[in-house]
Amino acid sequence: MGLEELHGQFQAVARDLLKTVAPDWSVLAGSGATGLEVPAELAGAGATFAETAVVLREMGRAATRSPYLGVTLGVAALLAAMPSARQDDLLRRTASGLELPVAVLGDWMTSRAEGMADDGLAGETGHGSFRIQGRSISGRAEFIPDAAEASRLLILARIPGAGGWPVIAEVAPGAPGLSIEPQPVVDETRRLAVVTADGVDVPATSAWLFSGNRKQEAAGRLFDRAAVAIACDSLGLMDAMLDATVSYVKVRRQFGQPIGSFQAVQHACADMLVQVSVCRELVDAAVSALAGNAPGAWVAAAMAKSHVTAAAVDLVGKAMQLHGGIGYTWESGIHAYLKRATLNRALFGSPAQHRRRLATRYA
Repeated sequence: MGLEELHGQFQAVARDLLKTVAPDWSVLAGSGATGLEVPAELAGAGATFAETAVVLREMGRAATRSPYLGVTLGVAALLAAMPSARQDDLLRRTASGLELPVAVLGDWMTSRAEGMADDGLAGETGHGSFRIQGRSISGRAEFIPDAAEASRLLILARIPGAGGWPVIAEVAPGAPGLSIEPQPVVDETRRLAVVTADGVDVPATSAWLFSGNRKQEAAGRLFDRAAVAIACDSLGLMDAMLDATVSYVKVRRQFGQPIGSFQAVQHACADMLVQVSVCRELVDAAVSALAGNAPGAWVAAAMAKSHVTAAAVDLVGKAMQLHGGIGYTWESGIHAYLKRATLNRALFGSPAQHRRRLATRYA
C-alpha cells in the first residue's frame, strides 16, 4: 500500500487530534506529525510533502495555533542542504519533538539587483535579506512564522560575490547579536516575528550549502514550499467554512422553513462548493509537483498560492453573510477564519506578486 492510499487515515487522525483544542508540541510529536518527512533511519516516517500537506490542511480547517508551519519549513531546509552529522542530529531530535527548528526565509520579493535569479523566481527572490561573510551573518526579515518559539533558527542567507550562493545558517535564538521581536497581527492564530541579525557568529559547521548543482533553484523551492503550505492551510479553512455554512442553512429557519430551501442561498452554497473544488485541484497539483521535484513546479505553486488564498477570503466573507447577524459575532468563530484567510493571502507573496511571476513565462 502506497502512502497516498493512507492519506484518508492521516486526515482522520489529524482531524481528531485537532478537533477540540490546539495540542501542545509534545502531542504533535507523539502523533508522528513532526517527523513525517524525516528519513526512517533518523526516527522519522520517511514520507513526502504530500503527507505533510494533509496535516497542513487540517491545521487550517481547525484554525490551529501551532508552530507546525515554521517547523515543517525548517525540516524542508535541513533536507535541502548538503548532508552532515549536525543536520542528521537536528532531524532526529525534531522527529522526537525535542527540537523546533524554524526556517527564516526572509522577504519574499526584492529587486533584481540582488542577483539571485533562477528559473522560477525570475531574479525576484528575497534571499538577500541576510548575508553571511566569513563567520558572520547580518540582515533582517519581518513576518517570520513561529520564530519566537524556535529552539533553532535556520536562516536562509547568501554569500556576497561568487554568484551569491545561498546557504542555510543554524543560529541559536539567544545568540549575541540576534534579535527576535514578536510582531502582532490581527490574526491571533498565528505567531509572527521580526528577526534581526547584527554580526551573529556562525561556526563553519553550522553553515550549509544546498545540495546539487542548481543551488539557486533549490533555495527557491523553499519559497515555493512555503507558498503551497499556506495554500493548503487556506484550503482547509475553506472546507471548514463550507461545511459550517451548509449545516447552518439547514437548521436556520425563516418564514417557517429552513433558509437552505431558498434558491438564492442554494446558489451561494453551490458557488462556494465550486470554489473549493477548483482550489483543491490547484493545491493537489502544486503539492504533487513539489513532492515529486517536478520541473517547473514553481508554476503550480504560484497558481495555487495566487488563486486559493484570494478565494479563501471571498469564501469566508460569503460564509459570514450566509450566517446572518450571528456570523458577525465573536461567538460564531467565523471572524477567526476570516482573519487567518486574510493573513494567508499576504504571507509568502501576495496573489499579485505570484501572478507577476507567472507572467514572466510570456515575456
